[in-house]
Amino acid sequence: MKNNLLVIALLVITTSVYSQRKSDLIAEIDNLKSRISEVEQELAVAKREISSSSAEAEALKSENATLRDANATLLGNMSNFSQLSKQNSDNVDRAMAALARKERQLSGINDMISANDSSAIVSLTRIKQTLGENAKVSVEAGVVVISNSLNTLFGSDTSSDLTEEGKTWLAGVANIIKANPNFKAEVEGLNITGEFGPTYGQVASVASELVSSLEVPAESIAISAKDGNFKEGINIRLQPDYKGFYAKAKESAKAGQ
Repeated sequence: MKNNLLVIALLVITTSVYSQRKSDLIAEIDNLKSRISEVEQELAVAKREISSSSAEAEALKSENATLRDANATLLGNMSNFSQLSKQNSDNVDRAMAALARKERQLSGINDMISANDSSAIVSLTRIKQTLGENAKVSVEAGVVVISNSLNTLFGSDTSSDLTEEGKTWLAGVANIIKANPNFKAEVEGLNITGEFGPTYGQVASVASELVSSLEVPAESIAISAKDGNFKEGINIRLQPDYKGFYAKAKESAKAGQ
């Protein structure tokens, strides 16, 4: 009986110990499962963070490449702009230099024109001193015009023979022409009838008197006849030597370059 009781007690104790150990193992297994679940969750979070970081890294890499391209483009544009700016500056400098040359050329020509105008005005004063205050003298565009009537010069509007009064007047004109070698003289006949034959005879007579009798150089005299538009008479036109003027203007233009 005692032996049976002892065996039963041992069984009870053994069963109790086994049950306790099994309970502890189950609890430990549950705890491990919980830990595994937490680790899996942390791993999932880590994977998401790694994925997000990878995406951000790719985005930054792409953005960095774009910035590098933009920077290279900007540097290229700045270089082009610098070259263009220098080229424009050179063009402006050349244009200003060309303008300065043109201004010097025009200044020289204007000075020559002013000198001719001034010479014409001075000649006008001297002509009146030579021919008298009542002499018909004017200045038109730098040309000095000395006028006289056909009656004074020829005694009528059809004659071509000079009167003594006409010869005296022409002597004064000859002195004026010879005193102004920088002017060319033109004997101009004005006609109101349309018959230019007599007019040419009159201007030829005046030119012949100036050259043959009064020793005016023939190369300084020209003749012409034209419709006087209700005016008739003889004009002695003293005008600048345009050929010489343009030669000097050409020299002035070359000097200004």
